[in-house]
Amino acid sequence: MKTLMGLSLAGVALLPLSVWAASTEYQDIERGRYISVLGDCAACHTADDSQPFSGGVALETPFGTLLAPNITPDPDTGLGHWRYEDFKAAMTEGIGKGGYHLYPAMPYPSYTLMPEKDIHDLWSYLQTVTPVENDVEANQLPFPFSIRQVMMGWNWLNFDEKTFEPDPEQSDEINRGAYLVESLGHCGTCHTPRNFMGGEGGDKFAGATIEGWYAPNITPNAHVGIGGWSEDELVEYLQTGGNRFDFASGPMADEVHHSSQHWTDDDLYAVARYLLSGAGLESDDWDREPPEPLSEDNAQVRAGSHIYFDRCSGCHTSDGGGEYGIFPQLASNPVVNGDNTSSLIRVVLAGSRPVATDAKPTAPAMPSFAWNLNDEEIASVLTFVRNSWGNAAAAVSPGDVADMREALAGE
Repeated sequence: MKTLMGLSLAGVALLPLSVWAASTEYQDIERGRYISVLGDCAACHTADDSQPFSGGVALETPFGTLLAPNITPDPDTGLGHWRYEDFKAAMTEGIGKGGYHLYPAMPYPSYTLMPEKDIHDLWSYLQTVTPVENDVEANQLPFPFSIRQVMMGWNWLNFDEKTFEPDPEQSDEINRGAYLVESLGHCGTCHTPRNFMGGEGGDKFAGATIEGWYAPNITPNAHVGIGGWSEDELVEYLQTGGNRFDFASGPMADEVHHSSQHWTDDDLYAVARYLLSGAGLESDDWDREPPEPLSEDNAQVRAGSHIYFDRCSGCHTSDGGGEYGIFPQLASNPVVNGDNTSSLIRVVLAGSRPVATDAKPTAPAMPSFAWNLNDEEIASVLTFVRNSWGNAAAAVSPGDVADMREALAGE
């Protein structure tokens, strides 16, 4: 059967090869745009929303400050002179153009799991963004950390270059969630404890401190992790910025704003099912019994109860139930039970306005109590909350409150 290019064959339109090529290229670019969202590239590389990916965001590390570089196609200050091979090496090996070593604030230890197709499509998309001339001196670290060659030793001890391999014993959905969590979403970068060199160490997803906030435990432990959350509640948090337990603040607010609120439902549920399944975790990473709550006769608990009913119950209610969508419940709340209290102390001292999202554009707010509660009072009210209504956790130290007050004064 003879046909002419552009006519139909058995009811299927035959378009010129150039049109098919253009369509395929567009699909790759659009797919790359979504990969940039999954990878949360904008949170680090966009300081000014009117100039996407032009860099300049300050990344605070235990070793000093780094500035995220310009990754637009600008030839002088961005990636304009990079080849795809240079980009791939940066993503999978932590090696920039010319052979210099990247710091793991750029999460190449997670991105190294990306397959070739995802890296290629991300690169294709980045070539289409508007070039911006913005010269960023990324390395702001003090000596000796400013010497990039030290990363050779760091990589030898902390970096494993490999591609993501699906677990044949898990469903396609769980494997998709694993890829998103372990690689593109790089959740462990914030939620897994770090060793003294800044590499991931300790129990996976057990929580870690980042930029003065505590990225909480995201294992299936019901007391301190997300094991008491339903799949819908976890998706709600990632998509809207909050659920009945918590609202996204600090670095997590940036992640929700730039990234997870724009994910597809399928990808959000894949992540939820992977995290709640405990797949990829050792049982002792999260399967531990909760402690007994402190007695009502404890001095801090008694003092804190009076402060709570005077200052906090109006919003969070007398039984810690909160008001859905406005004030999170404190009862049986894993964030409240967490081993690290820095975020709790920070929010009471400084207040907080969580992220506003497309789904919930009016974000609730928590006022600051630094002006009318002293260190002992804040420690007492938090100790009361952490040992009431199904919660059980160690007492909060006034010294920890004082340290956070001093840290906030320096910001």
